[in-house]
Amino acid sequence: MNDLAESSVVDPADLAPLRPRGSNQVGMRQFNERVVLQALRAHGSCPKAELARLTGLTAQTIGLITARLDEDQLLRREAPVRGKIGQPSVPLGLNPDGAFAVGIKIGRRSADWLLVDFTGTVRQRLVLNYAFPDVATLLPAIATNLRTLLESLGPLRSRVVGVGVAAPFQLGGWHRMLGLSDDQADAWTHLDLAAEVQAMTDLPVSFAKDTTAATVAELVQGRGRDLKSFLYLFVDTFVGGGLVLHSHLHRGVNGNAGAVASLPLQTAPAGTAEATSAAAPPQLISQASLWDLEQRLREHGLDPTAAYDQRALQNPWREHTHEWVASCAQALAQCVVSGTAFLDVDAVVIDGSMSRDVLQRLLDQTRAALSRYNWEGLFSPPRIEPGTLGSDARALGGALLPLHTCFAPDRDVFLKA
Repeated sequence: MNDLAESSVVDPADLAPLRPRGSNQVGMRQFNERVVLQALRAHGSCPKAELARLTGLTAQTIGLITARLDEDQLLRREAPVRGKIGQPSVPLGLNPDGAFAVGIKIGRRSADWLLVDFTGTVRQRLVLNYAFPDVATLLPAIATNLRTLLESLGPLRSRVVGVGVAAPFQLGGWHRMLGLSDDQADAWTHLDLAAEVQAMTDLPVSFAKDTTAATVAELVQGRGRDLKSFLYLFVDTFVGGGLVLHSHLHRGVNGNAGAVASLPLQTAPAGTAEATSAAAPPQLISQASLWDLEQRLREHGLDPTAAYDQRALQNPWREHTHEWVASCAQALAQCVVSGTAFLDVDAVVIDGSMSRDVLQRLLDQTRAALSRYNWEGLFSPPRIEPGTLGSDARALGGALLPLHTCFAPDRDVFLKA
């Protein structure tokens, strides 16, 4: 992980303020600038001739655009590439110090604050663990840690473009499953988290569902570079998901597309009377969440936090982790079959807050479970691919929201309506 202390000392007088780039009607020149930045983000540093090929823009247009981006300190020139006929080419890349954003992830077991630079690299990280995010203590912690990250930038503070917040739509949801009081759940039900964070800073604040933010991170920094359409599943304290169609985040009418936690695992009981919550079919959340593994460990007097780290596959936790993986894989396979029938996507990407070894075991057993389904009428089981970002996905996705608001060709793809 990069550290700010490694950055060169910057004279505040040398820093040009970032030009406003958000607009309801983006001009063609500004749009083309963003296309160039997106090409560099996706393909890495390259010379102007290669940028022209990647973007379909003329060499003259590329020259004008890169000159303006260089003036805005968003690009950096790298060592010339020699050894070919003619003048050596000079690769251009994104300037890491060109812009910054802060991502805040509020989860049911922990909160994370990430300071991310223009290349998407995490410069600093702060973490707060808890049994449940109590509003009265969490809000002051958000303000304190946000201020700490911003102040750490020193003269580069003026290059911060925004704050992205990622959290479940209903943090008080399933509160009885978590053993929370009605008061604890009610506090979150009536809290406008985005407004609370906005009151803490003069920077623009973007908000997205936590698994939507994780999907954005995977789309931009991970498997989205080679997969055009995929269902994204994230196994955390509670399982969740997101949906990418044709390289665009699909949000749905309520911004809740990919809400797989509520997927029923069996049909509802017959009868005309409304089913009570106790009689209703179990949902995916009950079998494919790390909360279930936590409960299994608690029942045997073991530390439940081992569900989130390497201890899960060590004694005395290993036996219970294996049992959970087998159960979780069965539930995820049913979700994948249902998703395939409706969506016909290229692949299903599965990630989570567990160790990578546990994730790999879960992927293997999910693939095996899929082979036991009847695929008649469907082309074949989709590819099951591991996510690339792990527990960082939600906070990183939060940080990417303001960066893409300012610099992506299509800002609407990344923002919650």
